[in-house]
Amino acid sequence: MSNTSTRSYSKMMRNILCFGLATFLFSCTPQVPSFDWQGHRGARGLMPENTIPAFLKAMEYDIKTLEMDVVITADNMVVVSHDSFLSPTFCTDSLGNPIAEGSEMKWNIYQMRSDELAMFDCGSKLHPGFPDQEKMKVNKPLLSEVFKVVDQYADDKGLNIPFYNIELKSDKEGDHIYHPEPSVFCELVYAEINGKVPFDKLTIQSFDFRILRYFHETYPEVKLSVLVGNDLSVEENLSELGFTPAVYSCYFKRLTADDVLFLHGKGLEVIPWTVNEVSEMQELIKMGVDGIITDYPNLIEQVAS
Repeated sequence: MSNTSTRSYSKMMRNILCFGLATFLFSCTPQVPSFDWQGHRGARGLMPENTIPAFLKAMEYDIKTLEMDVVITADNMVVVSHDSFLSPTFCTDSLGNPIAEGSEMKWNIYQMRSDELAMFDCGSKLHPGFPDQEKMKVNKPLLSEVFKVVDQYADDKGLNIPFYNIELKSDKEGDHIYHPEPSVFCELVYAEINGKVPFDKLTIQSFDFRILRYFHETYPEVKLSVLVGNDLSVEENLSELGFTPAVYSCYFKRLTADDVLFLHGKGLEVIPWTVNEVSEMQELIKMGVDGIITDYPNLIEQVAS
């Protein structure tokens, strides 16, 4: 074999070895699914919403992101809860007694200490909207507790650490009554996530445009999702927000294929909520959405089949 042929052969073998090594390393590295399946309030259709068992249940399925809501207690702790009060629909008081309909505002979380709140059960009472939920005595967890338990569970099971989509629950009328003003709310949440969740695995979302504007101006490294529940057009909502967020997240029945095309043209991801029927999930995927928020992560396998 000539020197030229020998050099060519050696180069070819190095390329083959490098390719083989790269393929091996890629196959050994946990891969993150590109489509963003999100477990709404963990897995609300299967477990009590926004609880640690709900988040761990969601991780049993092909989800990429845990979606959750946060509120603030009287002692400035960040608690995972959709409501700013204790809902009579699925919560009982610290003695196990039902919370009377119409009295829920008496149990304002912003006026309760976190240790007091921890004594309330929000998992044993049957939620009429989700009859398949597994019932159990469980409280509303601190956001810090969720991070700790989820990380440990992923490590124990050899799973990828999930992404987090955290909604700040606020509106102008509730300032200083059910939650702090936007700047304080945002700072409390930022302090809780900073150093605990990598920013490339985090999204902050809100219906309250003031929250999004504060994060955009103060912490531009944080990925933002605008939540929309109104009847305004996509263009009108983005104009009202005043900047282009990373994600547009609206009620799925208000989303059209033209909206998806327009938003993609603006560089936004489109992740509608809350989709609980396989046929509707499939239709949205055909429209080109980038993810879906669902109460039933157990349905994902049926969508793919």
